[in-house]
Amino acid sequence: MTILVNFLRSLLLTIIFSFVAPLFLFGGLLSIIFLVGYFPGLQGVTEAIANHILQFLTIFGSGAPIEGIFVISLTCSFVGALFETYAYYRYQILR
Repeated sequence: MTILVNFLRSLLLTIIFSFVAPLFLFGGLLSIIFLVGYFPGLQGVTEAIANHILQFLTIFGSGAPIEGIFVISLTCSFVGALFETYAYYRYQILR
């Protein structure tokens, strides 16, 4: 019974971290780009880069960048859960 509890706890943590990682990645990237935009002469470059990132997220979100980031985060979360399940299964076999 304790093996199942450990697996579920590990799986839940993996799902949460795999979901939050793309949010921090894109959020941090956009934050850094907007902060660099305050330097004189870099406004045009940073606006173009931010626009491209938002267009990329719009593709996955059916027209809304926030939906795009959630789709990417859910996909990463699903892949992380699959990988955690596989790793736990392999650990049980090889132990």
